[in-house]
Amino acid sequence: MAVTLNRRGFLASTAGFLALHPFSARANANQAHLRIMETTDLHVHVHPYDYYGDRPTDTVGLSRVATLVRNIRAEATNSILLDNGDFLQGNPMGDYIAYERGMKDGDMHPIITAMNTLGFDGSTLGNHEFNYGLDFLMKALAGADFPVVSANVVKETGATLREDTTLVPPYVILDRELTDGAGNTHPIRIGLIGFVPPQIMTWDRRHLEGNVIARDILDAARAYVPQIREDGADIVIALSHSGIGAAEAEDMMENASIPLAGIDGIDMILTGHSHLVFPSSTYDNLPGLDTAKGTIMGKPGVMAGFWGSHMGLIDLMLERDGDGWRVLSHQSEARPISRRNEDRSITALVEDYQPVLDATMADHEETLAYVRRAVGKTAAPLHSYFALVADDPSVQIVSNAQTWYIEQMMQGTPHEGLPILSAAAPFKAGGRGGPEYYTDVPVGDVAIKNVADLYLYPNTVRAVRVTGAQVKDWLERSAGMFNQVEPGSTDAPLLNPNFPSYNFDVIDGVSYQIDLSQPSKFDRDGAVINPDANRIVNLTYDGAPIDPAAEFIIATNNYRAGGGGSFPGTGDTIVFEGPDTNRDVIVRYIVEQGTVDPKADFNWRFAPMANTSVIFETGPAGAKYAGTLEGMTLEEAGTNADGFALFRMTL
Repeated sequence: MAVTLNRRGFLASTAGFLALHPFSARANANQAHLRIMETTDLHVHVHPYDYYGDRPTDTVGLSRVATLVRNIRAEATNSILLDNGDFLQGNPMGDYIAYERGMKDGDMHPIITAMNTLGFDGSTLGNHEFNYGLDFLMKALAGADFPVVSANVVKETGATLREDTTLVPPYVILDRELTDGAGNTHPIRIGLIGFVPPQIMTWDRRHLEGNVIARDILDAARAYVPQIREDGADIVIALSHSGIGAAEAEDMMENASIPLAGIDGIDMILTGHSHLVFPSSTYDNLPGLDTAKGTIMGKPGVMAGFWGSHMGLIDLMLERDGDGWRVLSHQSEARPISRRNEDRSITALVEDYQPVLDATMADHEETLAYVRRAVGKTAAPLHSYFALVADDPSVQIVSNAQTWYIEQMMQGTPHEGLPILSAAAPFKAGGRGGPEYYTDVPVGDVAIKNVADLYLYPNTVRAVRVTGAQVKDWLERSAGMFNQVEPGSTDAPLLNPNFPSYNFDVIDGVSYQIDLSQPSKFDRDGAVINPDANRIVNLTYDGAPIDPAAEFIIATNNYRAGGGGSFPGTGDTIVFEGPDTNRDVIVRYIVEQGTVDPKADFNWRFAPMANTSVIFETGPAGAKYAGTLEGMTLEEAGTNADGFALFRMTL
């Protein structure tokens, strides 16, 4: 049976493990070294395991971060460990607890068990804490041996912000003792205040509307930080589950960490939400940031990646000033748990801390059984063997799930009522992956790990607002997948080997044909090379030719919406940035539907070309599906030297 160490016992057990940090070594009487450690966006990654791929991994896991924590504690005389939110949802272990096992009064959530084992001193709420509803959240938090704070989620409004009744305490003051350089102990009062993006009211409308409201982050900070100081805090730490965005303040900012750091009374800021690392070169030369010093608006700051990829660390040299403390100097860094090598292999930099694994092993084993068990059924086979030549069920289910999700997200926004389209591409479609690199889920049960086969990447959902003309050009860009074919050709090669399958977007919600006799309008990098080319013909919406001036919402992912692939209509047209991965949306969609029937609706085809045939390659295992493609005549045409099956298609 695992033993949960208290904070004092944990520190004592690791004393002398490593050499002291220079701040500890240099501290004089009335000076103390305090180490502030951060985790953020853990998303229930306790064990170093990829539940979607059903295999171990060295890039994630609180059990690995725990070893860094032990080392840090051993290097310093004084330390605290804080979490910055998004701990309750985000992988199949979280879904298993929420959807399968449930939380009754008195139950322990595995991420809370792991955090208790490691001895966290405090946390804040992230946006994903609300994904399973308020009742689930509060039952999970009840097991925490540490305070959880959030200043801008309100149950009842007061005459002023200070008089609001918040869902959890807006802040807390930790009474601790610091040991100075002479070995003497002194009291210190550490204020913790937390914030979450107010966009939770959109992202989790069905759980939150009528139950809570979200305040502006900066307004809440201005209301409560002076109160924390009035209550005697020596230093104030902002737990900002809000990314590093614009330096200029705006109302209801999602990524408000820079202007938040500028508020008087806040001494340092722990950030998250963006799944990035600060300090790092990602944030070089941005207003309000100094990556060399690790500061945000001149104050120490840190962001520790995601899923336990890093542990954030702020080192403070403090000096006792009268009855309080002031910061003399500071350092910030984010320590990784793994390293990616030049050959793209991964080297683990730390081992697991076994007590964290032991405390949650039963939950881990139950999660493995869960991911290997069906979460729904499919009435159509989900395969990608012909995804590059015909409308395809493996792409269809992604489009269906994205449409289902964005329809909910657009409710109550200025974009409600606009037609919603969905763009999705096949990821496993042979190519460099070889002749077995295809999705193939038969009719029947769908397990969560099958979803990884449908959607390989941890992208997050986005929506863009575009015109009909941009829809057409989006499809023109996608049609670069194909070579130009001379009418009357026999066995012309169809697929452009230099065009990646993940850039072959199919847009669901419209109907269209691709005229292969036309050249591609765009080159492989997205530059216009044939401005008069029109491969996309007979493009219709709701049975009528699409209006170039009409407006549409397209559900897609963060890569595409942000300009990945250089598609027209992306980069600056984003109207919704979802907190959920596309993969999680597919899982939720299957769970809600029970049985999905993502039969291809053949909304796109090749335009007919008399007396013309083309050759394309696919996986040999796809032969059993060759006769299921509506309106297409395919013939097997042997195999090539790489082991791909060749098929002839008459246009």
